[in-house]
Amino acid sequence: MTTRNTIQKKLYQIIFEHDTWEGRAFDVLLIVLILASVAAVMADSMVDISLRYGRYLFVLEWMFTILFTIEYLLRLYSSPNPAYYARSFYGLIDLMAILPTYASLMFPESRFLIVIRILRVIRIFRILKLMEYVEELEVLRNAFQSSWRRILVFLTTVLTIVLIVGSLMYLIEGPEAGYTSIPRSVYWAIVTVTTVGYGDITPLTPPGQTLAAFLMILGYGLIAVPSGIVTIELGKEKSRRLRLNRVCPNCDHYGHDRDARFCKYCGAEL
Repeated sequence: MTTRNTIQKKLYQIIFEHDTWEGRAFDVLLIVLILASVAAVMADSMVDISLRYGRYLFVLEWMFTILFTIEYLLRLYSSPNPAYYARSFYGLIDLMAILPTYASLMFPESRFLIVIRILRVIRIFRILKLMEYVEELEVLRNAFQSSWRRILVFLTTVLTIVLIVGSLMYLIEGPEAGYTSIPRSVYWAIVTVTTVGYGDITPLTPPGQTLAAFLMILGYGLIAVPSGIVTIELGKEKSRRLRLNRVCPNCDHYGHDRDARFCKYCGAEL
């Protein structure tokens, strides 16, 4: 193995892997930098702070941009497939974290100030880089992926209910009470069934109030359904990951039982 390959492998373990102390230290440092950069963007959007500390925030922004640029280049260098990483979700997020600052250099004229403001706001998307380092997010994603069909059936049922109730409310109350159209009545039904209750439209007649009361009670029951579906899948996913969360230090394969002593793929000691 050449020196270059050795450096690439070491960088890959530090940057992409999370089960070594170097990898964990890199993750913690990167998370701190992300949060600090987002805080700087938020502070720069406040007029008083921007007027007093704008120059320091400008310097901080470029420091963060340079650091994230170095990180992005190191990821491309150490990745076994740089093109795949560059096109991946996290690769695009990493690129989005640095492009706005460089792009702002192309619009120095005052008439492009609005564009620059938009580019500055886009830097808040750096917070999405945190998603890569939250293991529970992967658990949640898998749970939603396993239960999306049931959730889709549930949402279809809710949509049917609000369409029916909204149409009935349009017939019962009419434009005099603010239900000027079926879409507006359906909007009221959605607000009511989700227990938000803005109060901008309210039924005035006893039949309308009875229907609204029925929808409110139904709303409390409907809230529990998707929560129960996802909770069951979360439990299953947690159990699966507890069994299959060990990583081989030699071949980087997952899927080993917690009591396994040797890798079932390459035979190396775990």
